[in-house]
Amino acid sequence: QVQLVESGGGLTQAGGSLRLSCAASREVFSINSMAWYRQAPGKQRDLVATITRGGRTTYADSVKGRFTISRDNAGNTVYLQMDSLQPEDTALYYCKFVVNWKDYWGQGTQVTVSS
Repeated sequence: QVQLVESGGGLTQAGGSLRLSCAASREVFSINSMAWYRQAPGKQRDLVATITRGGRTTYADSVKGRFTISRDNAGNTVYLQMDSLQPEDTALYYCKFVVNWKDYWGQGTQVTVSS
């Protein structure tokens, strides 16, 4: 089993920045892709950004130009740099690794953006 540990959430005001990280508990050699999702109370869980094994990235339209997904050189940690945060970005953020075509999820980290 692969465990993912998230950190970096918190409270900021509109226009602020936060950087989320998600690290695997052990070396992982067959990562197909990494992604970030978010879920606000009473709403569905939505895909925010993805990065593939080859480094290709995709973003939800709502965060394009403001968020950046990246991974470290070893490839076992994924980051989400969030700039120009807005109250609409307030949600519980989850990371996901696809390893050998199986999904592994982080525990979630809260991001709150005030006006």
